Amino acid sequence: MSLAPALDWQLLPFNALTTRQLHDLLQLRSAVFVVEQACVFQDVDGADPQALHLLGSRAGQLLAYARCFAAGIKYPEVSIGRVVTDPAHRGTGLGHALIRRALQAVAEQWGAQPVRIGAQARLEAFYAGHGFVDANRPYVEDGIDHLEMVWHPLKSGAIG
Repeated sequence: MSLAPALDWQLLPFNALTTRQLHDLLQLRSAVFVVEQACVFQDVDGADPQALHLLGSRAGQLLAYARCFAAGIKYPEVSIGRVVTDPAHRGTGLGHALIRRALQAVAEQWGAQPVRIGAQARLEAFYAGHGFVDANRPYVEDGIDHLEMVWHPLKSGAIG
C-alpha cells in the first residue's frame, strides 16, 4: 500500500502552462537538481517548449513533475526526464506514482513503445523496479554519473 498523497495530474504542452505552474516547476527542479544536489547546471535548457509537462499537485502545491518528449527530440525513442518529487514527500511512494503516471502519459500520447531515460546512476534500482533496463551507455553529466535506461512495454508488463 502506497503512502503517496492523492494527486491531481495534468499533462500540458509548454504553451498551456500558467505562469504559476511554470514558476512552480522551475522552483521544484531548481530546489532539487541545483540546490540539494549542489550541481550548478543550466536547467532551463531550451527543451521545455518541446515537452509535455506532467504535473502532480495537491491543494495547489506541486509535489511531482516530469517532462515527456516525443521520439526524436531527446532520444530516438520517446523519453521522460527531469523526474522530480518534493523532498518533503519522499518515502511515501510518490516517486513510484510519478513514474507509473509518466509511462501511462507517454503511452496515451504516442502509443506503447520503448521509453528511454537518462537516469542518475544512484537511482538505477528505483528505475529497474519499474522495468527500465540499463542500456550500457554510462555517462557523466554535470559531474553526476548517469545511465541510459530503456523501458520496453512488452517486457515490462502493464503500465500502472
